Amino acid sequence: MTVHTVTPLDAAPVAPDRVWYASYGSNMHMERLAVYLAGGTPPGATRTYPGCRDRRAPERSLAVELAGRLYFATESVVWTGGRAFYDPGAPGRTRARAHLITAGQLSDIAAQEMYGEPGADLDLTAVLREGRHAVGPGRYETLICPGAIEGVPVLTFTAPWALHEVEVRVPSAAYLRCLAGGLLESGPWEEQDIAEYLAASPGAAGHWTARQVRELLTSGVRP
Repeated sequence: MTVHTVTPLDAAPVAPDRVWYASYGSNMHMERLAVYLAGGTPPGATRTYPGCRDRRAPERSLAVELAGRLYFATESVVWTGGRAFYDPGAPGRTRARAHLITAGQLSDIAAQEMYGEPGADLDLTAVLREGRHAVGPGRYETLICPGAIEGVPVLTFTAPWALHEVEVRVPSAAYLRCLAGGLLESGPWEEQDIAEYLAASPGAAGHWTARQVRELLTSGVRP
């Protein structure tokens, strides 16, 4: 399978019907994404997600690399340990999985990431024009548009701060396994390569080795 790269967004539609949602965290894993789309309680979790208004699965999913850096920070009440964030301005490459979904589904996923209720559509005008737009102060309320795939906008969301402005935090074993499983499920990356990538990410680096991360893929720890 191919790792796709984004291309410049030439003519941004004001209100696109479909977008590529580039997930770099737990939603790379299809089982996890399905909970955000259709609702439910993930295995091992205590929180129930309401799901999207449109509960259909993505039309397609592609492996993609984005300019910028994956890192772990803050404390996840779902996973414990650090959450995944994306700094598009930091040196490096971030591996992600781009899901072709509706703009409404993206809005509902973003709402659930902030423990909110789905139902309101995001105004994508500013992010499609400027490449970045903060719709709120929350940790996943800054929209990023790094470009397009096949002419369709690629969108993701992250924190308003930069990597150098926050204290990184060690991610949990369950969370790393979910990310590693999502990357492996994407197709083009091998186990050892995935383990090295995650172990080198700020927050995990110095606390997790590539060998330990690789072992999570075959351990009994569920995402």
